[in-house]
Parts: sequence; C-alpha cells; structure tokens
Amino acid sequence: MDFTDEEKIAIIQSDGSLLIEVHAPQFEKVRNAIAPFTELEKSPEHIHTYRITPVSLWNAASGGLEKDEILHRLHGVSRFPVPDTVLYFIHTYIDRYGILTLEPTSDDHELFLNCHNEQVYKELFHRKELQSILIPEHQGFRVSLLNRGTLKVKLIHLGYPVKDMIPLEEGAPLEISLRKTTQSGNPFVIRPYQQTAINAFCSDGDVGTGYGTILLPCGAGKTIIGIGVLERFQRETLIVATNITALRQWIREILDKTTLREDQIGEYSGEKKEIKPITLCTYQVLTWKKKDEDEFPHFDKLRKQKWGLLIYDEVHLLPAPVFRITAEIQSLRRLGLTATLVREDHREDEVFSLIGPKRHDAPWKEIEAQGWIASAVCKEVRVPLPKAKQLEYALAENREKYRIAAENPDKIAIIEKLLKKHKDDHIIIIGHYIEQLQTIAQRVKAPIITGSVSNQEREELYERFKRKEIQTIVVSKVANFSIDLPDASVAIQVSGTFGSRQEEAQRLGRILRPKERDAVFYSLVTQFSREEQFSLNRQRFLSEQGYQYEIINSQEILDEE
Repeated sequence: MDFTDEEKIAIIQSDGSLLIEVHAPQFEKVRNAIAPFTELEKSPEHIHTYRITPVSLWNAASGGLEKDEILHRLHGVSRFPVPDTVLYFIHTYIDRYGILTLEPTSDDHELFLNCHNEQVYKELFHRKELQSILIPEHQGFRVSLLNRGTLKVKLIHLGYPVKDMIPLEEGAPLEISLRKTTQSGNPFVIRPYQQTAINAFCSDGDVGTGYGTILLPCGAGKTIIGIGVLERFQRETLIVATNITALRQWIREILDKTTLREDQIGEYSGEKKEIKPITLCTYQVLTWKKKDEDEFPHFDKLRKQKWGLLIYDEVHLLPAPVFRITAEIQSLRRLGLTATLVREDHREDEVFSLIGPKRHDAPWKEIEAQGWIASAVCKEVRVPLPKAKQLEYALAENREKYRIAAENPDKIAIIEKLLKKHKDDHIIIIGHYIEQLQTIAQRVKAPIITGSVSNQEREELYERFKRKEIQTIVVSKVANFSIDLPDASVAIQVSGTFGSRQEEAQRLGRILRPKERDAVFYSLVTQFSREEQFSLNRQRFLSEQGYQYEIINSQEILDEE
C-alpha cells in the first residue's frame, strides 16, 4: 500500500493514539489502512481517535499483517514523524505474537506449547501460577487438552498471546442454503458490509482461522452475519443467546432466510430440551447447576454433540462461568457477535483469547450514513430533585444516593410530556428499578415487561407492539439485549446500571432499525446528583460513537406547547 503527501492526515501521539480528520478527502483510505492494527476509540463528528494496543497488534498479527507493513502504513499516513515510543511499543508487542504456539501431539489428550524464545521459556518455567498446568519438555511444555483455554487466558494476562495451531474439528455436516425470497415474500440479499464481515471471519479455512469476533452496531443485522456463516460452513451449530426472546428471534430468522426446516432447529431452554442439527440455548441454561460445587449439567450434555460451529450472540456479555466453559471448547469454530467489546470488568483480552481476535468492525455512523440503521439524536434531560427528597438524599450513603436520584418522582411529569410530544411515535420507556417502572406504567397506562413476566406474555406484548396495537411499552433491563422492535423510534431511559457504557449502547440500539424519521433517545437524569456523575460516562461513550448529545433542562420540556 503506497501513500502520497496528501494522505498524511493522521496525527500520531506518543500515547499510541491516532487522530484523523473525518472530512479529509483521503479519510477513507487512511482509515482502512490503520483499521487492522488499531482500535476505534472515539468517532464524534470531526475527529476520530484510534488507538494502538497490545490486543490490536495481536489482532493484526493473527490476520497475517506483518510488522514492517504496519510501520510502513504509519509512516505513510502520519503528518509528523512517528514518536519513538510508538515504534518501540509496536516492536515490543507484535513480536510477542508467535513466540508461543500451541501445537498438536501424537497423544489425543495432550498438546504442546512450543516456546520460540529462551527468555520467555524461563519466565514461564518459574511462574508459580503455571506450574500446575505446564509440564516442561524440550524448550516447551506439555499441556493437558482440558487446560487449553485456561492456559491461553493465563498467558494473555502475562502479556503473551498464544498462536493456536490446533486444527479445528469439522463437526457433523448439514446442508444449508439461503433463500432468495423470505417466507414473508420479501427479497433477501446480504448487505455488502455483512458479506465483508462473513468473508473476514471465514477466511480461507487455514489453521488459525475460523474463530473470532465481529463488531457491528445494534440494528445492523448481526443475526444475518451468523446465518451467512452457517451457510458458508455447512455444519451442525450451537448458538448461545442472551435470553429466550432473543433465542426465538434467531429461530424465526433462520427459518425465514434459510431452507432449514423446523424439525432441524432445536430450542434448549428452561421450557424445552431439544437437541437438533441447529440448537439454540441461553447463557442462563448453559451455566445452570444445582450447587456451586456441581458441574454444569446442560453444558456437559450439549458439548457431547459433534458441533462444527459455536456462535455467541452479544459476546461482550459472557458471564464468568461461560468464560470457564468456553475455555473448554477450544476445538470448535467460534463466532462472537457484538456491538461493542466494552466490558466494565475489562476482560476484553479474555474474549480475544477464548473466542478469537476481532475479524471485522465498522463505525456506527458509517453504517448510519449508508442508510442501514436509523439516524439518532441523544437528549439528556436534567430533572431537579424535589425538596421533599433533598434531605433524604443528603444523608444517604453513596449507593443509596444513586437510587434516590434514579427514582426521582418528578421524572414522571417529564415522561408524560414527552409522550404527548411524540404521540405519533412508538415509544419504549426503559429503566432499572422495578418499582419505579411499575409506577410509571400505571401512570401512563402502558403494559410493562420485567423479569417476572412470562416468556409467552413477553412475546405477545412484543408482537402487539410490532403490529402497532400498542404505542408505548415499559421495559426493565430484560429488554436491553437482542429485542427486535423495528418500529420503535423513541426511547426514554429513566434509570440505568450506574455508568455502564455497554448498557447505553444496547438501549440506544433498540431504536436504530431503519425508518423514515430520526430516532430520539432521551435520558432522564437528576440534576446535581450521583446519577448525573455516572451519566457523564454513558454520555461520553455515545458522543464518542458520533452521536449528537444535547443537554436540556426539564423546565424546557414542561414549557413546550
């Protein structure tokens, strides 16, 4: 890849960040040049920020990008000389990829960790936390097959990614074709960016490919990418979803867009225990057990099948037990789908180790500009705390302060005013605290969906909302993920999980399905409170994705005609 002087539009800073002006004519070429070895960190209106990290460099190396090419691209796009600290950082970390390779042996129950650097070998040899799983042998270590994933996680925490060279199991074959016309009679075509993602994941089938993560914004059709991968590999598949509603949406989409029959697709949930060529289960069922010391019975049953592919929906949500389970399933092709790899526990590197490297991502605003997701405006409404609550708030502990602010009763009047303002829109009111949501539902006479509502009743309410029989629906955090409500164009967030950026992204995603009018995302926040402090974290995240963020005083809403 060659560069001209006009393409030197990146400012590379000594902390490893790259600033690029969005409006420069050469922006797209430069972005494509650096995307394989950087992480998109912020994408507001004018300047996008990318960052070089150890994991981003290992992503690039796992995709075959050489160090010399990375340095060539950096020098080619940089407006100023590349800082020495950045060059040193790249040399230090990218060279670590390939030092450790995990290779097969003649023993089906053992693997060999080959160490290509004597100093690293000595370090690992003397690490106490590795001595129980590594058996030294010939400048390397024998490893039990059962410790394959656990070892990869421990080593990446030490700063040494493992290049896994073990061939993946093929699994049982399954004939799958995509429909040209859906069951509902609409033409079905995979979008260009979806096809790019599918190609990036499937690659050429060589050793070291067939596993990884794809990042696309909510509403961009990650399920379709999963279906495209299904069709490409033609193998029996286990799909893990966030909840039963999401699970059944997957089933409907697969039946609608492939030639698979109902008797080939199984639901393994709290209500059914079917194992079919395509089986869908939830994280909750996968990790259920009677006692803490017990094994996971459903996982033990499911892993005995000859799967050729494992798909994790909303992979950023992997709970700790699923990390452990995934550590034991390293012989399968693994696809992780998510809108953001942001985790508040900072375990993104474990996703890299256990699921695989990032294979493809696309900025939210880029997909929006192509018309595939709705344009959205974010508005934070600052609501004063009523005088009757101010003393209680002042005397409360910090955690209780947050709840008092989140449940501010004066938010209800704002909600009622917003419902009148958007009387022609389909509206989701979403929050964290059940009593608050129940009060709101009663006041605005809207149905409510919480964890205590049966799955059947949830699905009936969602369907009525889709058929436009219901205009407003109140939902708890059970609707944060994988809920398809295509006509929703307004979301009113009344409370959230402290400063969770991940939750903010998912809630905005509920209203990003393509539609004629702009979507509006309101967040009601108590002024001068702990809630306001936490909202800055959430607000910053959306602003960094390129969304306009307007702050409004609640009186402005109340005074509107």
